[in-house]
Amino acid sequence: MKTAVYDKTGKEVKQIELPSEIFGIAWDDDFIHQVVTSMESNKRNAIAKVKDRSEVSGTGKKPWRQKGTGRARHGSKRSPIWVGGGVAHGPTNERNFDRKVNRKMKVKAVNTILSQKAKDGELILIDSLEFEVPKTAEAKEIIKAISKNKGLETLATKRKNAAFVAVDENDLKTKKSFANFSNIKLDEVRNLNPVDILNYKFIIIENPEKSFEILKSRIK
Repeated sequence: MKTAVYDKTGKEVKQIELPSEIFGIAWDDDFIHQVVTSMESNKRNAIAKVKDRSEVSGTGKKPWRQKGTGRARHGSKRSPIWVGGGVAHGPTNERNFDRKVNRKMKVKAVNTILSQKAKDGELILIDSLEFEVPKTAEAKEIIKAISKNKGLETLATKRKNAAFVAVDENDLKTKKSFANFSNIKLDEVRNLNPVDILNYKFIIIENPEKSFEILKSRIK
């Protein structure tokens, strides 16, 4: 499958063949769901915590004698049935939400999502995003220029999660130029992960020839 490569003015400069090992993978709902939910679970922190009867403050003395008072028997005021007592079966911060997701699964999930993005016309290739100096206005003009192409109109109008920009290498000037966009995230192509690229509508890949080689190198 071939797709267009644009320059910073939004003009098509050439057509490039998408490597099948990256962009020829069939969509698999169950697999993507497994990987994404597992990765989200790994980021979860157990912060809910209540005290049980062994942790609440208070005396351990028996409230009253066992028999002869006419009242129900009780052994401690720290019991869960007492006001101020411990909580029975409450949440603790010792819970572990970690799920194993190996490297091959993450790589396959990334390539599966990229394949679907390409089929849906949500993959954008740009030859270069180099900046002489960090400049947000110039980055904004690039986004506007690209959005003038058919099918890419919402790139400039979508307010949330519009695009994920994957650059071939870390460049501080490029990073600063896109830093003020709340609806765009920028990172190196080697750091692509399923959660990020699934959350953004468009995936913009800079210098596709080099970037594709980086993606191929992750497949082993």
